[in-house]
Amino acid sequence: MKVLLRKVTKRPLDFDLKSDEITFKGYLEYHSGNLVLLRAKLSGSLEKPCDICAKDFKLLVDEDIEFFISDGLFEDDGSIKLDLIESFDGFANIDELLHSEIELIRSDYHRCDDCKDVDEFEF
Repeated sequence: MKVLLRKVTKRPLDFDLKSDEITFKGYLEYHSGNLVLLRAKLSGSLEKPCDICAKDFKLLVDEDIEFFISDGLFEDDGSIKLDLIESFDGFANIDELLHSEIELIRSDYHRCDDCKDVDEFEF
């Protein structure tokens, strides 16, 4: 799902995407200048290998996502407190944003229930 950034207004533009067992639901809203605010909830579960024993397990996901999307290059004056993504084609690709958020979660350190109490240095 691609959204033309210059068409996003102060009235929230809702989106609801699903990838396997993950749901990405939220909205885009014009903020100021060339900035669009994305607020969303990422929820569901995904398969991931345990970082201790390497067995696959279901990782429960329940994340609030909030960042700005800039339509073009953004000159930071220090007033923006959220993360920011620059778009150089004038579009917000929501599918791509969903998959990048999933990969961020996958790349973090996670343990299965069997390894919750294991000290990784003693394994």
